[in-house]
Amino acid sequence: MLPAALPGGTPARLEAERLLRLRDWPVAATPAGADLLLVTGPDCPALHEPLERLWGDLPAPRARVHAATAAEVASALDAGRERLAAWPGHGSGVQGHPGRDDRPRTHPERGGGHTHGHAGDGGTGTGMPMPGGLPLAETGPDRDGLALDRLHLALGPFLCDWPTGLTVRLVLQGDVVQEAVCETPAASGGVPFWSGPWLRAAAGEPVTAGAAARHRAAATCDSLGRLLAVAGWLEQAVAARRLRDELLAGTPGGALRGPADRLARRVGRSRVLAWLTRGIGRVDGRTGGSGGSAPAGPPGADGDATDRYRRWLDRLGRDVRHLDDPAPLDPWATESPRGPWEPAHPPSAALLALLPALLAGAELAAARLVVAGLDPDPEELAGAGVAPRG
Repeated sequence: MLPAALPGGTPARLEAERLLRLRDWPVAATPAGADLLLVTGPDCPALHEPLERLWGDLPAPRARVHAATAAEVASALDAGRERLAAWPGHGSGVQGHPGRDDRPRTHPERGGGHTHGHAGDGGTGTGMPMPGGLPLAETGPDRDGLALDRLHLALGPFLCDWPTGLTVRLVLQGDVVQEAVCETPAASGGVPFWSGPWLRAAAGEPVTAGAAARHRAAATCDSLGRLLAVAGWLEQAVAARRLRDELLAGTPGGALRGPADRLARRVGRSRVLAWLTRGIGRVDGRTGGSGGSAPAGPPGADGDATDRYRRWLDRLGRDVRHLDDPAPLDPWATESPRGPWEPAHPPSAALLALLPALLAGAELAAARLVVAGLDPDPEELAGAGVAPRG
């Protein structure tokens, strides 16, 4: 199974992740390792082209299904399994393909840990395109004044454990990012899911502080699951996502405190995770970027990825203990999952504005950790019509 989430489809993505875990269906990291493409979320014409490239990178036998809403996910999965079973000699399962390496493939190298069929396409206007859409490197000065090859590469919009709809275009020399630009996210056409309680409260609807705490705790678990998966700690990524699903399902707070505390202990005390993320995506709280050139981020974004996930864990512990708070939510005084909420300036706009400066100078292997350590929500920008800077 290869998931592809479209903007505005967070509920469908969450349901897909829950059902895939319950069914024990393996999730592929690249198109070359998948035979079933699951597209979740409402149709997004702006992403048709990269979605078709992603589909073209899946080897046969293959199937493609689309679930626009969470209610459609289960039937889409069943339909995908039936379509795969209809391939001659394929059998009725979704796993295992004898002789898989003999099947036709289209550019499997393009989907690797880069972009799922959206890596360095030849339409950048820089570099000569090669068969498969990959550009040749061009020569340019590096930060030390040496003339080195420069490669243009796009991360997103369809990567596993990646903010929905986000595309970041990089200029690389060797394995070091020289430049980064965040493209304006495609419009989602709906209310951003994670900031929904704040939007409803700002519009005058009754929302309790407990309901907002539950939603924010679930968003925190979603961010933790993404960071832990990118870091390679899959066991705790699953634990974070299971807790997220329990929160969204309305499980009483008393039953969630134990799992939340265990997750906080395991992740918060991990020396390996702290070593892996130390110094990654460091933000100076006064200026935004470590070099003083980035815009200021929202409160709580300062420090490095280690500092931020530890704050996530502390907030998760507090929120789980306030799930039954009946007080009305004050959207201006209570932080949303990504920071203080302002409809005209959503916190994810500031987070995305930080990315170019944080990615410049980072090794390509650390780029995914930089993004996961901030975890901006592009749906906030698309819903507010805000374009990222940089």
